[in-house]
Amino acid sequence: MKNYIKYIGISACAVLMSCEPEFDNSIADNEVYTNGEADFTNFVSVGNSLTAGFADNALYVQGQENSFPNILAQQFELVGGGEFTQPLMADNLGGLLLNGAPILDEQGQNRFGNRLVLTALSGSPAPAPISGEPSTEVTNKLSGPINNMGVPGAKSYHLVAEGYGSTAGVPLGQSNPYFARFSSSDNATVLGDAAAQNPSFFSLWIGNNDILGFATSGGVGVNQLGNLDPSTYGSNDITDPNVFASVYSQLIDGLSANASGGVVFNIPDVTNIPFFTTVPVNAIPLDQATADLLNSQFVAYNNQILPGLAQLGLISAQEAQQRQVNFVAGQNFVTIQDENLTDISAILQGPPFNLDAQTAATLGQVRQATEDDLIPLTASSILGTTVNNNPTLINGVSVPLGDQYVLTVAEQEMVSEAQQAYNSTIEALAEANNLAYVDVDQVLVEVSNGIGFDGGVLTSDFVTGGAFSLDGVHLTARGYAYVANQAIMAINAQYGSTLPMVNIGNYGTVNLSDNIAQ
Repeated sequence: MKNYIKYIGISACAVLMSCEPEFDNSIADNEVYTNGEADFTNFVSVGNSLTAGFADNALYVQGQENSFPNILAQQFELVGGGEFTQPLMADNLGGLLLNGAPILDEQGQNRFGNRLVLTALSGSPAPAPISGEPSTEVTNKLSGPINNMGVPGAKSYHLVAEGYGSTAGVPLGQSNPYFARFSSSDNATVLGDAAAQNPSFFSLWIGNNDILGFATSGGVGVNQLGNLDPSTYGSNDITDPNVFASVYSQLIDGLSANASGGVVFNIPDVTNIPFFTTVPVNAIPLDQATADLLNSQFVAYNNQILPGLAQLGLISAQEAQQRQVNFVAGQNFVTIQDENLTDISAILQGPPFNLDAQTAATLGQVRQATEDDLIPLTASSILGTTVNNNPTLINGVSVPLGDQYVLTVAEQEMVSEAQQAYNSTIEALAEANNLAYVDVDQVLVEVSNGIGFDGGVLTSDFVTGGAFSLDGVHLTARGYAYVANQAIMAINAQYGSTLPMVNIGNYGTVNLSDNIAQ
């Protein structure tokens, strides 16, 4: 993460700092707001991290206070909206504890670390985890009805899965610690707990994680198209659209049973978020001498091995051309391992090539990226670094990036097809149930082009744009406020209410701090 910021320009720090929420109700003298046909007395919001207020790679109090449902609830109060309770974390650090200890993954790494802040201690601005011992204990159950039922990490089918809030299942990776903090019982479902509150109005934003894990892992997962059993899915798999449609229909039925209405949100194109747009695909600058040195390592590969494989019919002539590796003085396209290419590593170890196992593995599925490939933000930390201080072994150049560090065109197409199918379901059910509908996909396209507001311009540029937090995926307070405004416009249009929007300039963006974990 230390090298993220080398790909962007940093503007004045004053425009970057986060602040506490300031709700601007735009109340003029004698101005009266109305609820129209909607009843906001008991507002319940269901979803994932985007509903919870997750930001900067963590859930923490300040982010929750700036969640879009909390912003909406503040506006609903103007027309009779009731109390809105959130499952607040215990601090502004964001980490989680289970029985006093961090929750570890299979590799022994902390699964729920502290939030990111922007620091300049390394010599240039970069995101880093804030220092401090977290105090949010999963086993300290929150009591009473919870209005914000956003569960970070939840996929669509998780919301109807019994046991998803079981404390006992957390260390085994079988349940969600965020839901375990406030589930009504170990066997409760998110939908069941939400419906039990008999909401008079609801919001639902779910489905992002059904494709996001696949995308952010560089396609290290399975497209489960045709598999209707989500219990067999891995964490990075793409949910079958029919599974999504079935679950989404259950969610709408359960939440709208006695509600006056609700607002639903579709799924944005994940490839438009800073996580995929910050690191350029031609990220490696080389001088002529280094380019010549690197090219010398690929002479036999380009001029003998690839033509030989094509002549033997082991790869096509088109693939042989696609796999050519050539470096020039200036910016260079990174080299990657592409699983869609023929794996020639075993062939290269045999005659007539007789390459050693390491070299054969490096060349197994190697090619240079193209303009259409996407490099995740996580690749920034290794791009251009050397292996064992060997100047000829450069990550992303002579050492290709692994599959987790690139989202190829084929993988993007799988994500896009699922997203479009999910969105068709969401829009159709919104129309059939007379619900307010927010086209977040289009909203984020508009944000990427720049949205003017009183005090500046909101864009999707990493760090400086104001819309996205330091993880490159989740929104800032300002970004969530903008989403809340889109929801208010949709609600007013659908139900004839006259809710006022908020001034997004009153909401902060990223946090600056040099108090980071060393």
